[in-house]
Amino acid sequence: WLASLGFLTVSMGGVTFLFAMPRFEEGEFGGVFTIGKAAELPPPGSQPANYPKGKIWLSNTEEGVTALYKVCTHLGCLYNWRDLEGKFVCPCHGSQFDLEGDYLQGPAPRSLDRFVVQAVDPNTGEVIAESSDGSPLPIPDNPDTVIKVDTGKKIQGQPHG
Repeated sequence: WLASLGFLTVSMGGVTFLFAMPRFEEGEFGGVFTIGKAAELPPPGSQPANYPKGKIWLSNTEEGVTALYKVCTHLGCLYNWRDLEGKFVCPCHGSQFDLEGDYLQGPAPRSLDRFVVQAVDPNTGEVIAESSDGSPLPIPDNPDTVIKVDTGKKIQGQPHG
């Protein structure tokens, strides 16, 4: 009887451990998203690209590429880009952010949260450059360089005030 109880305990412990392990696959929120080649990115200063599956706004400025989390830092509403105004605006309480996700006005306590952006060598799969602090990643010279966003690594926006 004790052996059966021990086997049951070990089995349940193993199943619980495997269930608790995160298994994010590429292209799934919490995992790595392949955006595409550097040559395919929108030109600097243009409207940001929307990636709904990854909950990402990809913004390309003169400084480089930034991946912004699509959730407002105020109360968690989904904000949108307003092309005529040239800024992100939250429809819930009116918080506003510029193209790089920096706070402009409204009740939001900080700038938009960002994700880590990586430049990956297309031949070796090696990470060439990474914006681990959330700063814009300069676009590599090689147009075939693959741009990826790691949605498992969120960087909190800077507080304002």
